[in-house]
Amino acid sequence: MGMTAVEKVLAAKSGRSNIKPGDVVSPDPDFIMIHDGVVMGAKRELDALGITRLATPDKVMMVTDHDVIYGSARAAERGAFNRKAAAQWGVKNFFDVGRGGHGHIFPMEMGLLLPGMFYFDNDRHATNAGAIGAFGFRMGSEISRVLATGTNWVMVPKTVRLTLKGQLQPGVHARDVGFHFAALLKQGALSADLDYRVLEYAGDLDQFDLASRAALCSTPTEIRAYGVFVPPSQAILDHAKARGQRPFTPVYSDADARYDADLTLNIAKLEPQVSLPGSVENAVDVSVVEGTVIDHAFIGSCGSGMWEDLVTAASILKGRRLAPNVRLFVAPGSEATNRRLASEGLLGVFIDAGAVMLPPGCGPCNDAVIGPVHSGEVSLSTATNNNAGRFGARDARLYLGSPATVAASAVAGKITDARKL
Repeated sequence: MGMTAVEKVLAAKSGRSNIKPGDVVSPDPDFIMIHDGVVMGAKRELDALGITRLATPDKVMMVTDHDVIYGSARAAERGAFNRKAAAQWGVKNFFDVGRGGHGHIFPMEMGLLLPGMFYFDNDRHATNAGAIGAFGFRMGSEISRVLATGTNWVMVPKTVRLTLKGQLQPGVHARDVGFHFAALLKQGALSADLDYRVLEYAGDLDQFDLASRAALCSTPTEIRAYGVFVPPSQAILDHAKARGQRPFTPVYSDADARYDADLTLNIAKLEPQVSLPGSVENAVDVSVVEGTVIDHAFIGSCGSGMWEDLVTAASILKGRRLAPNVRLFVAPGSEATNRRLASEGLLGVFIDAGAVMLPPGCGPCNDAVIGPVHSGEVSLSTATNNNAGRFGARDARLYLGSPATVAASAVAGKITDARKL
């Protein structure tokens, strides 16, 4: 019996020739990522145990992306603590404010994360690694154990395969695919359990660039997938070869690999989707909620913050102004994208439209440490989820859409099908 791509990654990193779901392995990661919000807790935990040296400091990547703008004395204290921690631990790969961007985006752009790689991360959106054909494993607060020992035990997850059939219509985005898939699972139209499983895409995938693949990785995370994997196309391999900072070996599932479920989704007639407040699973065609007045909009997050996402939004905003009742926040996914927005003139498009440009990072998606909503307001965004309270006030109504839908709606002042613009 063959292996899935993620099983192959874990086997290779664990020195095994063959593994199966349920096996326990201790993989040697290519790197270890820890985000700004958990450094303080991890260091204090290790200090209390008398552990002052990391097992593999050269593999550690510290990232400031959640709280980029210090809006409180507490945030400033944490930032200062993190800089001191990086120095004491000897972490050279410290991407502080202004040096990288969103930790689930810029490593793929910079060639730090490449096909076939494996890494540990404290954050669940490590699933984004699947966009480039790699596997990131969430450790949560137990990332301190990985810092101390260099690895941790991993139970090999089962894999669910989702085959996409057909080409997306113009104006329909990869985020729409994820929203629709989540809704079909909730409705029982498709049957699979994603809890502690990897979702592997198959089928007509060449139409999806890296940004679209990151979008495909976003929504499954919110419906309990522990990993997402998109087999790298030739275009993705070319991207990785052009930027890669080390050799890499892409992996693909064997023809006789084992799958916990095997699903098929025809996307050729898919309409733009909007997820209703409360869950990404509450997705409907945009026409169902078209005309809903909005107050707040956000474009960004690890699911929709890459260059191509912002180009899509800018193509709609160009020559237009935001509706008077709407404030739009935009958070590029990386410093590289930020510079490119400036050099190619798109930064001016957002500013001229009236958008508020935020520094690269999570933006409001980090529990609205910036750009929150007020009680009773309505928001439409590309955030990773729309759980109550995600953007501040728990009684605010939070909708999700693609970058195109959000941009068009911000101009119209109400939820709008971007294809009409």
